Amino acid sequence: MAAYEHGDYVKVEFKEDKTGESEWMWVRVDYADDIERVVFGRLDNEPVVNKDLRLGMELAVSYDNIREHRKSAVFGQ
Repeated sequence: MAAYEHGDYVKVEFKEDKTGESEWMWVRVDYADDIERVVFGRLDNEPVVNKDLRLGMELAVSYDNIREHRKSAVFGQ
């Protein structure tokens, strides 16, 4: 079983290159590659700090950058 499954949510830190500010946002997992340690998914927050990102944007995120993980069934609770 993969560490992260379709529909799970992972919280990732995104840093804005120009200002160095950080923003924590949720990514909804489409699929994960445990061998390469990468999650592929879509940004589930509207960015405030990092204007290079947008809601729904497809992303690839290293497992090393994931700070929190929630199953979809408990995410809204």
